[in-house]
Amino acid sequence: MQYILIVEDDLGLNKGLCTALKNDERSVISCTCLKDAREQMMLYTPSLVLLDENLPDGNGLDLLGEIKGANSSIKVIMITANDTDMDIVNGLESGADDYITKPFSLAVLRARVNTQLKSIATTEKSSDVYVKNEFDFDFLKMIFKVKGATVELSKTEQKLLYILVKNENIIVSRNDLIDKIWTDGSDFVDENALSVAIKRLRAKLSASEYIKTIYGLGYKWTLDSDSEAGK
Repeated sequence: MQYILIVEDDLGLNKGLCTALKNDERSVISCTCLKDAREQMMLYTPSLVLLDENLPDGNGLDLLGEIKGANSSIKVIMITANDTDMDIVNGLESGADDYITKPFSLAVLRARVNTQLKSIATTEKSSDVYVKNEFDFDFLKMIFKVKGATVELSKTEQKLLYILVKNENIIVSRNDLIDKIWTDGSDFVDENALSVAIKRLRAKLSASEYIKTIYGLGYKWTLDSDSEAGK
């Protein structure tokens, strides 16, 4: 599963980008300011960020520098009204992987996004195998083993495990989990469904001590048994 973070304060454009880019293989998270984007980046690691330069609480180039400084493998495409040659050169030299000036065609932007995602597909596929301690998870072949024994997981449980493992040692909020797992467009998902999925996943993987409940915040996958948790 690939994650795209959109940071754009124009609500209409933001919504259009979400609609154009979301599909069964990727999730799209929407933000309208730097503050929200930074909070989201603390919860998960996106494959690609679509980043406006002129935002209500600062300059997108500042966030670009933070992203590339923390993880240079994250692709960043600037989407901005700043369209002079100097603006474009500055954006690319600041670390942007692509620079698109407004207005633009959603079809062209989708093609550029797909190009960037394809360039990291091989790396992401290799990272879709998780082998630590007694756990051996192959999210490509959908084979999950605990101490060498194969465990059958439902599609929902597979999505839940993938998100938690990909954000190892990072708290993922309940709302984020619900949004990323139940992506069929339903307006309402009973929060109890997530609690049930967590309970079943813990039981199947014998992972009660590794799937932590962080009260008031969400859940975290960690092999550190000393970290703060609740059952």
